Amino acid sequence: MGAAFSATVASAAWHAEATAWVTEALARRGVRVVAPPQQPRVRPWSTQLVVDTDAGRYWFKAACRSASFEPALQALLAELAPDAVDAPAAVDADRGWLLTADRGATLRERRAPDAGDWAVLLTRFAHLQQTLVGHGAALRASGLPDCSAGTVPARLDAVLDLLEGFPAGHPARPADPFAARLREARAAVVTAAAILADSPLPSTLQHGDLHPGNVFEVHGGLRVFDLGDAQWAHPLEVLEVSSAVARDGGADWAPVERAYRRAWDAWCAARGLPPVGAEGDAPAWDDLRRAAGVTHAVNRAWTRCGALAEATEAEWADWGEAAGRHLAKVLDPVPGPQT
Repeated sequence: MGAAFSATVASAAWHAEATAWVTEALARRGVRVVAPPQQPRVRPWSTQLVVDTDAGRYWFKAACRSASFEPALQALLAELAPDAVDAPAAVDADRGWLLTADRGATLRERRAPDAGDWAVLLTRFAHLQQTLVGHGAALRASGLPDCSAGTVPARLDAVLDLLEGFPAGHPARPADPFAARLREARAAVVTAAAILADSPLPSTLQHGDLHPGNVFEVHGGLRVFDLGDAQWAHPLEVLEVSSAVARDGGADWAPVERAYRRAWDAWCAARGLPPVGAEGDAPAWDDLRRAAGVTHAVNRAWTRCGALAEATEAEWADWGEAAGRHLAKVLDPVPGPQT
């Protein structure tokens, strides 16, 4: 195994290489760096450099191998939906490097988001998802992981094989009774995947971490960023993280979810499909939400494992329980929050 990602990006040699790349990329745009880039934090899966220039601030992001698709994905999304995603200033897809202009405060930093803010965010994200439905091949070719419903049962097997393969005492290794229960729950995962595959809603972009801290207000619109957890998956999976963050912030979630449902009902109606989330159709909607909670739990656990694939033992100790925590929802598939 090579050096841990966090050790690599904390080294002077890496910092010099990244700084040179940023400086050259900005110079091609006629922009000059006016101060040494600062590195505010390092995580096992990504790091950032803050770059001050004579044309304002820029942000550089480097991702671990499992999230290295983000620069290419953001560049493609900016072409397909320029009103929803900012075009990068520069990308290096091979190294997983991304350079973007600073957009100021996020929506969360501007104010405490209420249900109205959340409803606008989820409605606009539903529209983005709908725009991208026909671009799956291009998005997956950019590196976006295919986590569509049919792939989820095998992903559960792979995650459990990985976790159970860790030595006794490893922070990510599940206790034997818990692992056995998850193995027994595979049939429920297969059922959930089938429910989603049979629904009228197609696979599309699933942000992976959609909340107001990953959104800028730009010219009266909203633009999303931080796409390192993104997947090609069932659209309703996006509600899992969003609902948890909204409720933790005290927002009334019910009208937010209704707004998201209406956006997809309109999409279905335009195609002659029955409404999925029409008022009074709660049982069918709840079935889809419950199924999406199950598949999201597996997909989220998988992304957490990928994020720690280049981690140190200390980082596994800090973050390793996340995969099991997400998988626990497979055993309790109730529509609701998951962080």
